[in-house]
Amino acid sequence: MKKTKKFDCVEMMHRGAERVRRETAGMTIEEEVEYWRRKTEELRERQRQAREAQESS
Repeated sequence: MKKTKKFDCVEMMHRGAERVRRETAGMTIEEEVEYWRRKTEELRERQRQAREAQESS
């Protein structure tokens, strides 16, 4: 008997890739570089906040 997946990593990856395609559609190379720079900074901030929350608990 096959187990039912509660989480599908490949599906999540495809949804994320589609979202990026929609968000970057029609952008110039320079705009895409700025998009990724901004997203990287947002991720770093979330990681910093998560570390701080973990350290304070």
